Amino acid sequence: MLKFTIPQMERFLEQVFPQVAGQFSIDQMDAALLVMRLHHDERHLRPGGTVSGPAMFALADVAAYVATMARIGPEALTVTTHCSIDFMRKPAAGVDILAHARVLKLGRTLSVTDVLLHAEGATDPVAHASLTYAIPPKRIT
Repeated sequence: MLKFTIPQMERFLEQVFPQVAGQFSIDQMDAALLVMRLHHDERHLRPGGTVSGPAMFALADVAAYVATMARIGPEALTVTTHCSIDFMRKPAAGVDILAHARVLKLGRTLSVTDVLLHAEGATDPVAHASLTYAIPPKRIT
């Protein structure tokens, strides 16, 4: 069962990560899949006119964070402890990039997420990432 609706999650992100406001949106969020969108913007391009690796990494990282938060609730201090990303194809400039994130394992202290990135309208992925998040321990008061 998810702990957030899409509007609630977008408000949560605005509160804890105002620096990325407007760059990402959530297209789908359910028990099986999160689809997050990186909106096309000139600031995400690298020389040669393609979407930069750092922009795609940010999308994968935010998607894994959101997929984890959707399941555990508002634990803003959940942090990335591992990321491996393979850039497989050059995405075209001028299109949004979509992240398809699946939580593979959710434990008490770690969350492992698989993320495939696609240029909108393309069938072949442009990148694949595997991310692990550390979940802060619950405090007993």
